[in-house]
Amino acid sequence: MAAAGARGLGPLLRAAARVRAAAGGPGGPRTSTPRAQPALPSRQAPARTARWGALGVPPRAGLPTPCPAASFPGRPPRCHRHSSSAAEAPPAAEAEDSFLQWLLLLIPVTAFGLGTWQVKAGRHSGWAVALRPLLSLMFLQVQRRKWKLELIAELESRIMAEPIPLPADPVELRNLEYRPVRVRGRFDHSKELYMMPRTRVDPAREAREAGRLSSSAETGAYVVTPFHCTDLGVTILVNRGFVPRKKVNPETRQKGQIQGDVDLVGAVRLTETRKPFVPENNPEKNHWHYRDLEAMARLTGAEPIFIDADFRSTVPGGPVGGQTRVTLRNEHMQYILTWYGLCAATSFLWYTKFLRRPPGVMR
Repeated sequence: MAAAGARGLGPLLRAAARVRAAAGGPGGPRTSTPRAQPALPSRQAPARTARWGALGVPPRAGLPTPCPAASFPGRPPRCHRHSSSAAEAPPAAEAEDSFLQWLLLLIPVTAFGLGTWQVKAGRHSGWAVALRPLLSLMFLQVQRRKWKLELIAELESRIMAEPIPLPADPVELRNLEYRPVRVRGRFDHSKELYMMPRTRVDPAREAREAGRLSSSAETGAYVVTPFHCTDLGVTILVNRGFVPRKKVNPETRQKGQIQGDVDLVGAVRLTETRKPFVPENNPEKNHWHYRDLEAMARLTGAEPIFIDADFRSTVPGGPVGGQTRVTLRNEHMQYILTWYGLCAATSFLWYTKFLRRPPGVMR
C-alpha cells in the first residue's frame, strides 16, 4: 500500500520541482522569463486603464484604449458617435463660415447704399421695385444734396426778383414764398408780437464766424406788427425786423414807430410747424418761437398773411429790416462721407477676414 502511494506521488513531485526551477524558487536557478500574468476580465481592463490615465501612467502595451463611457456599466459606448461627429465637423464648420461670410457682406453693401439713396419719385421697373432696399439706397445723399443746392439757388433767385403787388387771393401765396411783394398801408403798433430769441441776419459776420462753436451775435427779437393795406382793404402781418433785447419794449424806441401810410416791400413767408426741441409759443407772454400764422392772426385780428420787410424799410431807432434767411440746412455731404467711410472700413474688414487669409487656414 505504501509503495503504491509513493509511486503515485512521484510524478506530482517531479512536476512541482520543474515549476520551482522555472520560477527561480528555492532549489532552482532564477531566469529572466517574466511570470505569466492571469488574464484580466474584459470589464476590468477599461477601469484599470482609466485609473492609469488619471495617475499620469501610460497604459500597458497590448491593452486596448477603452471608450470613455465603457467604465460606466449600463451606458452604451460613444466611441463610434464621436468618430462620426469628428468626420462631419469640417463640412458643418465650413458651411457656417460661408453663411457668416455673406451675412457680414451686407454691412458694407448697406452702408454704400445709404450713402447714395435715390428718393426721386417716378415709375420704376419690376426689378427696380424688387431691389429697392439696395438699389434705391444708391442715390440718397447724393441726390438729396443736389436737390438741396438747387432749392437754395432757386430761393436766392426768387428773393432777388422784382417785387409784385400782393395778390388779393391768399391761395396764390402758397407758391410765392420768398417772393418780394409790394404793399401800401399803415402799422398798428398797439398789437406788436415778438418772435424771440433771435439774432440779427448779418451775412458778413456769419461768414467770419463760420465753423465756430460760439457766436458773438447779440440776441433780441423780431417785431411783428399788423399792417392795414389800404389798397386791398385787409390787414396782414409784417416782420419789421430785429431789435436787441433791451429795445424790445416799444417805449424804448418811440422814434422808430412809423406813423401814417408807407410803402413797403417784403418777402412772402408761410406758416411754420414746430420743429423738435423748439418750445411752444406762449401767446399770453407774447413770446413766439415759430410762425404760427393762424394763431397770430386770431390774436391780432389780421389775415394769416405774413411778409418780411426788406432792409430798405429800416428807419432810425426802429427795427432793422431784411431779416429773411434763405440759407437752408445742407449737411448731405457729411452724410455721404459718413456712409462711404463706413462702407470702406467694413469692406476692408470683410476682405481681411474672408479673402486675405494666411496660408493653411481653411475657408
